[in-house]
Amino acid sequence: MRTEYGVGARILIVEDDDRIRSSLRLALEEEGNVIDESTSAEEGLPAFERRPSDVVLVDLMLPGADGFELCRWLRRISDVPILILSARSDSHDIVAGLEAGADDYVVKPPVPKELAARIRALLRRAGRSAGTIGTLRFGDLEIDPDAGWVRKAGAAVSLTKTEFRLLCELAANPGRVLSRETLLDRVWGYDYFGDARLVDVHVRRLRRKVEDDPATPDHVVTVRGLGYKLDK
Repeated sequence: MRTEYGVGARILIVEDDDRIRSSLRLALEEEGNVIDESTSAEEGLPAFERRPSDVVLVDLMLPGADGFELCRWLRRISDVPILILSARSDSHDIVAGLEAGADDYVVKPPVPKELAARIRALLRRAGRSAGTIGTLRFGDLEIDPDAGWVRKAGAAVSLTKTEFRLLCELAANPGRVLSRETLLDRVWGYDYFGDARLVDVHVRRLRRKVEDDPATPDHVVTVRGLGYKLDK
């Protein structure tokens, strides 16, 4: 059974490079995790469906269907935390991976300590309640952090775990501007390895689900130069 520190977590690695996949497996097994492996998106999705994981590591440049497509496939069936592996720190690839549904990223070859820290943060977020009691209302938006649901105009809104935690953090501070650094610390669980692009991309994804017009948001509002806030 997985603990809050990630020991015993089941992790699926989808990576076609045998050397990288082997080094990832060894590093993560040393942390006490159970590792499943696939070499392609076409193998990875059914492997996940047969035996769901606590975290999925996805290489973006896979043969056949790429990692972007695998992220989209996974998001249709699960809110499992996804960590993408990128061969470059190229902004376009990373943002595209996050837009496809990933929660975080590391650049290959990953530093074992950084990789372990990011996975532990993902696991803590996935298993941690938002800690706010009762239903919060922002216009036509209703949020119940304890029950884990969001409704817009009475209709259920499907969010990933990271999107949900981001919305709950903003909702817990109504009208207050939260900086990207604050959101990285409170939602992603770390700041040293943080990247403000994580916040911006997840805000865009969140707006597409909770706003009537994401281009002119009524709820999740940008305060230029400062951060984001949730308005009623």
